[in-house]
Amino acid sequence: MSVTSPRAVERLITGQPTTDGAGVKLTRVLTHDLQRRLDPFLMLDNFASDDPDDYIAGFPDHPHRGFETVTYMIAGRMRHRDSAGHEGLLQNGGVQWMTAGRGLIHSELPEQQEGVMEGFQLWLNLPGRDKMCTPWYRDIQSAEIPEFTTPEGVKVRVIAGSSHDVAGAMARPADAYPTEALYLDLQFPPGGARFQQPLPAQHNAFVYTYRGSVQVGETAVPRLRMAILENQGDGVALQGQPGDAPARALLIAGRPLQEPIAQYGPFVMNTREELMTAVEDFQNGRLA
Repeated sequence: MSVTSPRAVERLITGQPTTDGAGVKLTRVLTHDLQRRLDPFLMLDNFASDDPDDYIAGFPDHPHRGFETVTYMIAGRMRHRDSAGHEGLLQNGGVQWMTAGRGLIHSELPEQQEGVMEGFQLWLNLPGRDKMCTPWYRDIQSAEIPEFTTPEGVKVRVIAGSSHDVAGAMARPADAYPTEALYLDLQFPPGGARFQQPLPAQHNAFVYTYRGSVQVGETAVPRLRMAILENQGDGVALQGQPGDAPARALLIAGRPLQEPIAQYGPFVMNTREELMTAVEDFQNGRLA
């Protein structure tokens, strides 16, 4: 699993503070203007607060069509319900993977009145051929996410794809899921441990640090920064923060779809006409 020509950092991104849902405070890390560069990924939000006023109202009923949502909960409890009849409780270390497909309406509401709520929501595009597929949903509890620890002590949680011959919770065939998404949560111990991950040259990739600081090549990626990786090279080499502080970072990569992106809020299609149809279907109750 060696990387002989590691990718460098193309640029660092600072997320934008915003609110969503019924006023949940969050940081939008992957914004609309980066969708083409980081195709097939459409959005990455990071929510983290120990103030209930920042999250307690949650995300009441809202629609989606044309893409997948991947919610990774680091701390806290969130109840999901949708119009397809799915329901589940997302909690510490768990993942909710939802394929909106042709459309549904769902809610994500906190099941806690105090304490820390922290996690991420990633939007993963669907190819045009699959945008009107049957909606699908899976709750992945923390114990179901494969983990391994490298000889240097880096703990790797494999949410999607595979790493060091460990298949992730959402390891899917490339012919059926052409984005070939890789989603790793990397936990570096104190002392500057190293980790390498091979990546196909054509796959877009980024690193988001949410504890401490990590090093990608010659570039430090401090807490709450996203590093977009260049596409030259056969993988990525990361190093944890030297000294006595641990670090945690997400490594996310995927094969670009190279299709037109037409987005209107929670609808992501290929053309304006498809967007108009999505809005009309929602207004006329056809997403229920």
